[in-house]
Amino acid sequence: MTPDTLRYTEEHEWIGELNGQYLVGITDFAQSQLGDITYIELPDVDRQVEAGEEIAVVESVKAASDIYAPISGKIAGINGALDANPELTNKDPLGEGWFFKMTDVDVTELDALMDVSAYRTYLETCS
Repeated sequence: MTPDTLRYTEEHEWIGELNGQYLVGITDFAQSQLGDITYIELPDVDRQVEAGEEIAVVESVKAASDIYAPISGKIAGINGALDANPELTNKDPLGEGWFFKMTDVDVTELDALMDVSAYRTYLETCS
């Protein structure tokens, strides 16, 4: 996946479709703001979630931050590699540092999220 193929939230989560499932993680901006990530609490698999619902927590040397469901759907899997290596999110936030997979999503909610151009414009207001 590339930044151009993803959708973004104002809370700096990203979501992208891969082989019929939707991967979710945090953006490079989010991981840089957090600093060195030390722990990630991921959601339970098979959990049904609503858009905007708090579903995970990222802890770093600077702070703890809630992660929200970007859209409604079902948690289909988690990135177990983050248990032993949470720093993967710092190293590769749009790749190996993804958090969880979703299925049974509401694609109308996906369409309402920012594309990369809108997200870059939004980042200018965050600085």
